[in-house]
Amino acid sequence: MTDAATPFHDLEQYVAIPRLSGLKLSPDGTRLVTAVATLDAKSTKYVTALWEVDPTGEKPARRLTRSAKGEASAAFTPAGDLLFTSARPDPDAKEQDDEPAPALWLLPADGAEARVVAQRTAGLGGVKVARDAGTLVVGSDVLRSATDPEHDEKLRTARKEKKVAAILHDGYPVRYWDHDLGPDQPHLFTSDVPQSVTSPLAAARDPRLELKDATPDARSALVEQGYAISPDGATVVAGWGVPGAGGDLRAQLVAIDVASGERRVLVDDAGADVGGPEISPDGQWVAFWRETISTPFQSPVVRVCVVPLAGGDARVVADGWDRWPTGFVWLPDSRGLLVTADDDGRSPLFRVDLASDEVTRVTADDAAFTDVQVSADGSTAFAIRASYEAPAHPVRIDLSTGTTTALRSPVETPALPGRLTEVETTAEDGRRVRAWLALPEGTDKAPLLLWIHGGPLGSWNAWSWRWNPWLLVAQGYAVLLPDPALSTGYGQEFVQVGWGSWGAAPYTDLVAITDAVVARDDIDETRTAAMGGSFGGYMANWVAGHTDRFRAIVTHASLWALDQFGPTTDAAFYWAREMTDEMALENSPHRFVDKIVTPMLVVHGDKDYRVPIGEGLRLWYELLSASGSPAGEDGRSQHRFLYFPDENHWVLSPQHAIVWYQVVTAFLAQHVLGDGDAAYPDILG
Repeated sequence: MTDAATPFHDLEQYVAIPRLSGLKLSPDGTRLVTAVATLDAKSTKYVTALWEVDPTGEKPARRLTRSAKGEASAAFTPAGDLLFTSARPDPDAKEQDDEPAPALWLLPADGAEARVVAQRTAGLGGVKVARDAGTLVVGSDVLRSATDPEHDEKLRTARKEKKVAAILHDGYPVRYWDHDLGPDQPHLFTSDVPQSVTSPLAAARDPRLELKDATPDARSALVEQGYAISPDGATVVAGWGVPGAGGDLRAQLVAIDVASGERRVLVDDAGADVGGPEISPDGQWVAFWRETISTPFQSPVVRVCVVPLAGGDARVVADGWDRWPTGFVWLPDSRGLLVTADDDGRSPLFRVDLASDEVTRVTADDAAFTDVQVSADGSTAFAIRASYEAPAHPVRIDLSTGTTTALRSPVETPALPGRLTEVETTAEDGRRVRAWLALPEGTDKAPLLLWIHGGPLGSWNAWSWRWNPWLLVAQGYAVLLPDPALSTGYGQEFVQVGWGSWGAAPYTDLVAITDAVVARDDIDETRTAAMGGSFGGYMANWVAGHTDRFRAIVTHASLWALDQFGPTTDAAFYWAREMTDEMALENSPHRFVDKIVTPMLVVHGDKDYRVPIGEGLRLWYELLSASGSPAGEDGRSQHRFLYFPDENHWVLSPQHAIVWYQVVTAFLAQHVLGDGDAAYPDILG
C-alpha cells in the first residue's frame, strides 16, 4: 500500500475505508447502535459488525460484535437487550453446519455473552420488536410446498444434495434487481420476548423462542414488502403484493392479528402502490407512503398518508407540499411525523404536523439524512448524515433549533482531494438546472467529467461509495454531478417535463449545465468526457448518438435498445407504465448508433436483472458492427467492453470495484488526457 496523499489517491486504501450504515436507539435513549462494514482478511468482501455510539457525544464508540460472518438487523427489546442476526457458528449446536443460515442472537444489556435465541434452516432477518410488549416479528423464507418446518427442511436438504436449482413459476415477477425469486417465499414469524430489568431471556441457559408463522398463505405477497409491529405487539402491518392480469402487480396494506393470524385489508388503493408502514406510538394510526400508478403520460406522485389502525379511510398528509417523502418516523406524541425528502440537491429533515398539514424544515445544512430515530421526549432526533463532503456518520439533531451535532463515530471522515461547489444554469424552457461540481486542488484548467445519475427518479445529494467523484478528482478531473429533468427534489413539474421523453429535456438540461461549466476559467473545455450508470448509462448512450463534443464516454449497466428492454427487465409491469411502444422507440439510443464516433467504454454485469445483460451485449455488437467508428479489418476498435460474469447492477465486490476504476481511469487517460502510456490492469490478462 502506498503512502497516498488521501485514500482517494490509492484504490486499495479507498476500498479499505470502513463504511457505516443504519441506526437504532434503545428504549431508554441511552444507547445508539450502528453497523460498520470493513474488509475481510483477504480484502475480497465486506464484513459488518455492530457498534455502540454514545448519544451524548461524550464517549468514544465501542464495538459490540465480532465474527467472520458479520451481524445485521439490529433491534432493541423493551428491556434494552440487543437482538441481531448472524450466520456465525452457534457454540451450543450439537453439529456445525458448513453453510449456516443467519440465526437470531441476543446480546444482553447486562454485558453477558451473546447467544442464539431462534433459528430456522432458511435463515432469519428483518427483526422488528414491539416497543411496549416486546413481541417480535422476523422474516424467513418457506418453500411453497412445505407443510411444516420439518418438511421445509427436508425439501431444502434434498435440493442441496441433488444440486437442484430449478424454480417453477406460475406468476410474476421471477427475479428482483440482483437475485432470483423462489422457490421459497418470504413469510413473517412472530414470538414473545420476555422482558424485565434482569432480562430472563438472556439468563436462561439455552433459550429458544417459538416462532409462529403469521402469514402461512403469503405465497409471493411479501416479496420486497416492508412491515411494522404495533407498540402493544398485537398487530403486524405489512405491504401485501396483489398480482393482476397480464403480469401486473401492485401492493395493499394489510393488518395481521398476532394472536389469531387473522388478516384484514387496511388500505386497498386501485390507483396507487402503498407500503413502508409505520405505526404511531399511541397505536392508533399507521403512516405509509403512497405512489400513484403512473402512465406513459403522467408521472407518479409520492405522498405520506395515514390510516386508523382499527380500519377506516386513509388520508394524504401535506398534499400541497411539492416534494416526495423518502423516509418518515412518528413523533412520540403521535401528532406529527419527521420526514426526509429530496430537496434542491439535499435531503433534509422536515417536521409535518398532522392537524394542520404544515411542513417545517428542521435541518439547514447541505446534507442528506436517513435512519432517523427520535428520543422519548420528542426533543431530539438521531440520524445518519451524509453529503458529498463526508460519508455516512451519526448525528444528533435538536428538534427545536435544527442544530446538528456530529457524534463520536466508529469511522473517521477521510480527507478529500479537492473542494465542492454548486453551479446552476437556465434550461431552454426557462427552468433552473443545478449541479454539484467537485474540483481538484491546484489545477488551473481541469478536464471535465459529466457524471449522470441513475434512477431516473433520483438526485445527486449524498455520498456514494460506488460512484464516488473524489476518486476521479484525485486524478485531476473536475466532476460535474447535475440533476436534470426527471430528478427528484425540484417539484412535480420538473419530473413531468421529462416523463416519457428521456431523450428530450433530460438531454438538453445536461447540455445546458455542461455548457455553463465549461465556460468557467478553471475548466478545460477541450478535454471532457461523459459517464453514467443505469438511467445515467442510458443518457450516456443517448449523448454518444447526439453529439461528438466529448472525447470519451463510459456507459455502465445501461439501457440501449428500449424495444427489447421493457419485457426483459425484472419489473416489466412498471416499464409498461412508463412508456408506450412508440415512446420507447422514439427514445431508444440504439437508433442512433451510426452517429456514434466517440470512444465508448461499455460496462455490464451478467447478474444484473434490472438492466439485463442483453442490453450490454447488443450495445457492444452494434458499436463494433454499425457505429460511426466500427471495428476495423482486424476486428479491433477504439471501444472497450468491461464484462463481469458474476456481478450485478452495481459491481460491488471490493476487488471488482478496484478493477472498475482502474479500467475507467485508464480509458479516460488514453482518450481525454491523450496519455498513450495509459495501461489497463495486468490482472485482466
